[in-house]
Amino acid sequence: MRTARRFTVALAALTTSALVLSGCSSDDRPDERSPNASGDSGSESPPPPPDAPDAPALEPLPEEIPAALQPYYQQELNWTSCGASGFQCAALTVPLDYDNAGTSPDIQLTVTRSRATDPDERIGALLMNPGGPGASAVDFAQSSSSFLFPQDVRARYDMVGLDPRGTGSSEPVECLGGEEMDAYTLTDRTPDSDAEIEELLAAMDEFAQGCEERSGELLSHISTIESARDMDVLRAVLGDERLHYVGFSYGTKLGAVYAGLFPQRTGRLVLDAAMDPRLPTLNTDREQAGGFETAFRSFAEDCASNDDCPLGSGDADSASAALLDFFGAVDAEPLPSGDPDRPLTESLATTGVSYALYAEDLWPSLRDALTAAIDEGDGAPLLDLADSYNERDPGGTYGTTMFAFPAISCLDSPAGNADPDAVRAALASYEEASPTFGRDFAWATLLCAAWPVEPTGHPVSIPATGATDILVIGTLRDPATPYAWAQGLADQLETGILLTYDGDGHGAYGGASDCVDSAVNDYLLDNVSPEQNTTC
Repeated sequence: MRTARRFTVALAALTTSALVLSGCSSDDRPDERSPNASGDSGSESPPPPPDAPDAPALEPLPEEIPAALQPYYQQELNWTSCGASGFQCAALTVPLDYDNAGTSPDIQLTVTRSRATDPDERIGALLMNPGGPGASAVDFAQSSSSFLFPQDVRARYDMVGLDPRGTGSSEPVECLGGEEMDAYTLTDRTPDSDAEIEELLAAMDEFAQGCEERSGELLSHISTIESARDMDVLRAVLGDERLHYVGFSYGTKLGAVYAGLFPQRTGRLVLDAAMDPRLPTLNTDREQAGGFETAFRSFAEDCASNDDCPLGSGDADSASAALLDFFGAVDAEPLPSGDPDRPLTESLATTGVSYALYAEDLWPSLRDALTAAIDEGDGAPLLDLADSYNERDPGGTYGTTMFAFPAISCLDSPAGNADPDAVRAALASYEEASPTFGRDFAWATLLCAAWPVEPTGHPVSIPATGATDILVIGTLRDPATPYAWAQGLADQLETGILLTYDGDGHGAYGGASDCVDSAVNDYLLDNVSPEQNTTC
């Protein structure tokens, strides 16, 4: 079965709008495109790798642990039972500011684990991160590891989830209350006039100011580099010489940064639905829009094969035109949803559609939701999809991912567009990448321009010289992390091994392909890498 790994919580995407593109799904069907473990299904040839962007190399940290950090590396965790059966939780203490350890305040990060069921054959701890940035690795480990990883992997590894700083239950970023977030998600993200542009900018300013007021100094210290350093502290505290890790989407960036900082302590790393850390924000936003366009066209072709497709029975171009007509109609007159304070607006409709593109098994739900909206004037099913995406529960409370995502993204890299004039100048390139979603992605980039904390990061290349083999997985029609990014990450890692999945959806490991699952499990259990450029 296709597991809930990238599915039970909102995951990874990269645009920094109110719609922080991330998603989840499950699939109970085998994938007919998936061959056996020998690979190379031959149904679609992978495109050539992209040209390498020019970015400085991430330099590794010194191997010797500084004296000021020794107390953190030598701490003992107090484990207590928590959450799902068999799991324990503890608080890991780390400095808020690594550059001033000893004088900086400490923060507490939540970690969970279930012990290897065959301790005599234990390889070590297997950390996991579901992406985001901002999704809870603690929730993910407790809800998904028992069916994401087969029994023989769980027998030999402790299953471990660490909520990165600013996320989940690790001193999470806070920005707006539930009613304020409801109003924020209603904001028109594709403004058609100067007045609507001002409304969008005002909403982004309010969001950013809310984060600053409620989160304070934390906002300056939740970068990916700092979270990677936290993982090394945890590695040592758990007693492992090397870090073993499985990361999805943004979790691939976190894992790659760890490898770049600590190549000598890198063990078996699986990076699925990979990001390319060399790319500036402008590129990632525009290319991710293209990824969603590719995914929508796959959905449209599938939808057109059904007699009741609400977007018609034509090709992908006509389906895109029909969807844009629908978006325009709800922009002019939002649809009732059963909640008079939350009609289905264009922004929420776009969120619902985007969410359902993360996995094939959500396509029937999307088809039904579009049918209800277009044919029956009922916006409730699409609003439900949007609420799932936004981690909004029926009581009106939002999950922490909606806040942590822009907070981490805007700290890691400068804004893609600095002001409305820059967006207008870039609109044509966004719409060329994605006629359906390009405008939404272009205007969304302005949130980081409003951010109250200056970025501390920048695009980097990660060679991770001296690391063991690192397994990088890319899916050809992944909506959120385009396949070219996996190619780019595997190419820059000196020991990167690229495994390609010829399929749809965000990520591949965990039931989408027996071929992929076998390759990953062999790597985790026996440290045997697949052949370079294997296609499943």
